[in-house]
Amino acid sequence: MKRKWLLVLIALNLVVLVGLAFIYPHLMVAPGALSPAHAGLSTDCFACHAPLRGVSEQRCTTCHAIADIGLRTSKGAAIARAVPKAPFHQQLVQQDCIACHSDHAGPMLTHRTRKPFSHELLIATARDRCESCHKPPKDNLHRQTQGSCAQCHKASAWKPATIEHDKLFLLDGDHNAPCATCHKASDFKTYTCYGCHEHTPANIRRKHEKEGVRDFDNCVECHRSADEEPERRGARGQAQGGRHNKD
Repeated sequence: MKRKWLLVLIALNLVVLVGLAFIYPHLMVAPGALSPAHAGLSTDCFACHAPLRGVSEQRCTTCHAIADIGLRTSKGAAIARAVPKAPFHQQLVQQDCIACHSDHAGPMLTHRTRKPFSHELLIATARDRCESCHKPPKDNLHRQTQGSCAQCHKASAWKPATIEHDKLFLLDGDHNAPCATCHKASDFKTYTCYGCHEHTPANIRRKHEKEGVRDFDNCVECHRSADEEPERRGARGQAQGGRHNKD
């Protein structure tokens, strides 16, 4: 008999706890305080959470219009920032707010299921326009370039760059020149050695034919430095700088 009453008591406690979880969820199950912007919703869990199903993106967009994210507050006021942020939320492949956002400051019980921001979340056309979100670097090398960042960098990480110039051609001596000297139209997948001093097709052919050289397609196969004698080594067949543009 005592065991029966004990089970009844346990069942009643569970019912009370479940009831309290629905009546006062912010006190019973909330993992932590909300961000200051959402502090007014601290007692209204169901403004964001669907019962027994978790956060609903549809409830997020009830207050946060997708077209206004990053530009206006949920009340329609323009967002003024000293350093404006690019409104990239409109360029996402899928509007999945909780893939990046969690509004509670407490322990993240589902943190492992959340993905950090990835450029793969952006539509292809947005991934190709780095400058729409990122300021271009101000160093001397990047000031010379006008082409796509993807020629040297990957969206997954800015460093390391995919091109290591010294493995292909050393920029020493007379060859420490602006990028546009060898790479025309900011195309860093091709290069040309013609256009400097005596480097014209006729002069190069005449000089090399005297030495029995017949291959003019890839200068860096033999010439990798301004300070070295030609050697039979280099970057034939490599994707970066491995093609000679004779134009």
